Amino acid sequence: MKSNLLTRAITGIIFVAVLVGCILGGPIPFTILFALISALSVNEFGTIVNRTGEVQMNKRICILAGIFLFLCFGYVGLAPAMTSIFIPYLFLIIYLLISELYKKQKNPIHNWAYGMMSQIYIALPFALLNVLAYHTNETQSVSEYNAILPLSIFIFNWVNDTGAYCTGMLFGKHRLFERISPKKSWEGSIGGAVFSIIAAIVLAHFFDFMTIGKWIGLGLTVVVFGTWGDLTESLLKRTLGIKDSGNILPGHGGMLDRFDSTLLAVPAAVVYLYIFDLIA
Repeated sequence: MKSNLLTRAITGIIFVAVLVGCILGGPIPFTILFALISALSVNEFGTIVNRTGEVQMNKRICILAGIFLFLCFGYVGLAPAMTSIFIPYLFLIIYLLISELYKKQKNPIHNWAYGMMSQIYIALPFALLNVLAYHTNETQSVSEYNAILPLSIFIFNWVNDTGAYCTGMLFGKHRLFERISPKKSWEGSIGGAVFSIIAAIVLAHFFDFMTIGKWIGLGLTVVVFGTWGDLTESLLKRTLGIKDSGNILPGHGGMLDRFDSTLLAVPAAVVYLYIFDLIA
C-alpha cells in the first residue's frame, strides 16, 4: 500500500512538472508535448476499443491524423490565414472512410464510428489548446504565445479534483452520479468548485488580462465540464468493462485517465472565452 502511494506520488510530481514546464517553456516544448500526448491518447483509445473484438480501428491513421490536427491548429494560431494546412488532414479522414470499402471487416460502421470518435473526443480537444495558447495582437497583427490560459485549465482541474476529493472524504453523503461513478458526491463537487473559485481569484491577482469575474466564470466552466469529462470517460470504461484506460503512468492509469476532465473542459473553455470576446 505504501509502495503504491509512493509510486503514485512520484509519478504525479513528475507529470505535473513536465506539463507545467513544457507549457511555460514556450511554443516548441508546448507543441512537442501535446502532439505526443495526442498520439499516445489516440493510441490508447484504439487499443482499448480494438480489444473488444468488435472493432478494428485504424490506429496508425488515427494517430497520424491526431498529431496533424494538433499541428494544424498550432500553425493556424501562428498564421491565422493559412487554413489550407488542414487539407492533408481532410485526406486522412477521407482515407479512414474509403479504406473500409476494401478491408472486408465484420462491422465497418463500428470502425468508422470509433475512428471518428478518436478525432472528435480526443484529438480535437488537445488541438483546441492552441486556440487558448495563441492570441492575435490587433495593434501589431501578429500572434503571441500566452501560456497562462492553457495552463489555467489544468490548474482548475487539479484544484477541483483535490478539493472535491478532500471535501468528499470529509462530508460526502449524497451521490452525484452513482450509476457511473459511485464515489463522487455533491458535497465533493461543491467543495471542488469553491477551491476553484479561490484559485481563480489568485490567478486574477497575478494575471489581470481578465477580470476576477471572468476568471471565476472560466474556473466554474472548467469545473462543470471537467466533471462531465470525468464521468464521460468513466462511462466509456464501464461500457468496455475495464478499470483503467492504460498503465503508462504508474499509479495513475493511462493517458485518458489523466486527461479525462481536460477533454471536455478545453472545448467548453474555448466557447466561454469566445462568448466574452477574450480570445480572437
